[in-house]
Amino acid sequence: MSNLTTYKTWFRARIINRVLGFIATALNTFFACLPVDAASTFGGWMARRVGPKLRVTKNARRELNIVFPELKNEEIELIIIQMWDNLGRTAAEHPHLAKFNPYQKDGRVKIEGAEYIDQLREDNKPGIFFSGHLANWELVPLASTKRGLPLHLIYRKANNLFFDRLVQKGRLDTGGKYFPKGPAGSKGILRVLNSGDHLAMLIDQKMNDGISVPFMGRNAMTAPALGQLARKYDCPVVPVQVSRIKGAYFKITVHPPIKIEITDNKNLDIHNFMTNINSILADWIKEHPEQWLWVHNRWPNVQETLLK
Repeated sequence: MSNLTTYKTWFRARIINRVLGFIATALNTFFACLPVDAASTFGGWMARRVGPKLRVTKNARRELNIVFPELKNEEIELIIIQMWDNLGRTAAEHPHLAKFNPYQKDGRVKIEGAEYIDQLREDNKPGIFFSGHLANWELVPLASTKRGLPLHLIYRKANNLFFDRLVQKGRLDTGGKYFPKGPAGSKGILRVLNSGDHLAMLIDQKMNDGISVPFMGRNAMTAPALGQLARKYDCPVVPVQVSRIKGAYFKITVHPPIKIEITDNKNLDIHNFMTNINSILADWIKEHPEQWLWVHNRWPNVQETLLK
């Protein structure tokens, strides 16, 4: 490839990123001007009409057929439409994150299991919260930060710099620091746990160089970081489940903390622990399949011939 061709490709990608960033900023500003219910409703409406036509919907359809082979095609398509509705609502709710509070009467979030947060706040030990891309996952840290327990998060940096800045700006209302996955954020992550503070992470995305762990009936490449950190610090791990009740109203369930079983076999300990974590996550997804982000390519090696 010539230098000129390389430059043209780079320049085209840069222009596209700027255009997409401008569109995202414009939409975010528009949603911020609306009341939260109107923004959520309109965001869901837009996504239901645009999302199913996007290329990534093919991934969602494929994943759903893998996990739920017993479902009819029309049932799969309904889940896909509902998934896009949830994603559109989540995006439209982003500029309104400051309006959600599990501990206020009109805070739009019902919470169960807050006593487990109190336990971690008082034990003077590090701890890790985990969840997945379910309902509005941006609400996960609110259960902790709004109860006086600072929570720092690990996140995957968006490929589009403009979009990433926009998302991070909205997250300022949830409290805590955000550390990008990878070497850039690893020092900050270790610093947090070494100081006895608390982390949160979403653990449902595929990691190509992760470990193969059962997930919803099939092995899936899974990031081992949660198990590695839990074992290294022998700290409690807290499952946090977010469910969309109706519209822009939610329920956060903080489940009892779990501990990794530590033996002389480090790799087996981590594998067994992540198997348990994936099982917990799978239960949440099967409870509300329309609220999960099915566009992740979690099982890329499943042959198409096995799918209906």
